[in-house]
This record gives sequence, structure tokens and C-alpha cells, in this order.
Amino acid sequence: MSWSSGKDSAWALHLLRKNPEIELAGLLTTLNEEFQRVAMHGTRRSVLEAQAQAAGLPLWEIPLPWPCSNEEYEQRMAQACQRAVAERVEAVAFGDLFLTDVRAYREKQLAPTGLEPLFPLWQIPTEQLAQEMIACGLRAKLTCVDTRQLAAEFAGREFDAALLAELPPQVDRCGERGEFHSCVYAGPMFAAPIALTAGEVVHRDGFAYADFF
Repeated sequence: MSWSSGKDSAWALHLLRKNPEIELAGLLTTLNEEFQRVAMHGTRRSVLEAQAQAAGLPLWEIPLPWPCSNEEYEQRMAQACQRAVAERVEAVAFGDLFLTDVRAYREKQLAPTGLEPLFPLWQIPTEQLAQEMIACGLRAKLTCVDTRQLAAEFAGREFDAALLAELPPQVDRCGERGEFHSCVYAGPMFAAPIALTAGEVVHRDGFAYADFF
């Protein structure tokens, strides 16, 4: 499972576990080597490790340099795919929702590896999906907000019904266009909730990052 630490990959994991034909092998995550955080989401390594433990799955970490070129990113991902094939993994699942260019890129990158791309959330209406996640017990915090698309004050907020009601109409309810990113701390994909402590909110390069540890 391609694991971002956020709600969409967590919900995709939940749906995959309900499929008796699928056996989960691990959580595949890219980590910024310099800051030891999940790319874009800003989730600390310690929280990421707690998520993997709560999910009962091994963590497959892909360290990325900072800054990281697309060429370097693809090279390190290819190495992870080679390992997966060597360990008899057959597919990689993603939490993508509706961005066709992102899906096409993933399919193109996986094509030479023999790994099958899976998209368990594909084209589920995002407002419906967001409401279902919340109703079924998924809990997450907004860890990153693109301040060009959404007010910085949303950073650190709980992903809940109140937040959905306050999002501007142009903002996707799941943040699929990069409006916001999240960190999951509870839900049916975890054996037990993760305790999160809120830290400071940092503004950098047009983004507001809410720290949790």
C-alpha cells in the first residue's frame, strides 16, 4: 500500500482489507532524509512508525534527498519496486481519487516492473467519501494546507463534519487537488488510536504546516 500517512491511503487500506483476495504486505512511504518527515504531509517519522504499528504492517521506507529531482525520485521508487518483485509482491495500491494524470503516471511507472497498480477509491464522489470516512470512525488532522487554495487557519484542524461544512465551495472535500493533506490517528484500519500532540504551525513556501508528535 502506497502510504502517505493521510486519510485517503488509510481508507484505501481499510477497503483492501475487506477483500479476501488481497493480502497486505506493507506500507510503502517516501521520507525526506533531511527532515525525517513524509513528503508534503509533513508527518514525523515517529508518527509514521506508530501508524504502521497500529496497522500491523511493516513499513517500507524510501528515503529521498532534499531537494529531490524527479529523476532521483523515480530511481529510488524503481529500487523499491525491484525489492517488491523479489519478495513476490504482485501489486501496489494507491489512494488516488480522480486525477487522471496522476493515475496515468503511476500506471506508466509500474508498467515495466510487472506490479499491478490498484486504485480502490477511484472515482468515488469525494463529498460522499469524506462523509463515509468520518461516519465510520476515521480520525485525522490537517497537517499541511496550500495557502493559495485554502486559508492557513485550517492547518491543524480536525477532519470532521464541521470542517467539511466550512470548506469553500471550490475546495475538494478530500483535498485531492492538493488543497490540504492530513495525518490519520484513528480508524477501522488501526488496532488502536494513536495519541497525537499538537505542536507549532510553520509557514513555508506558500504552505502552512501543522506539526504533530
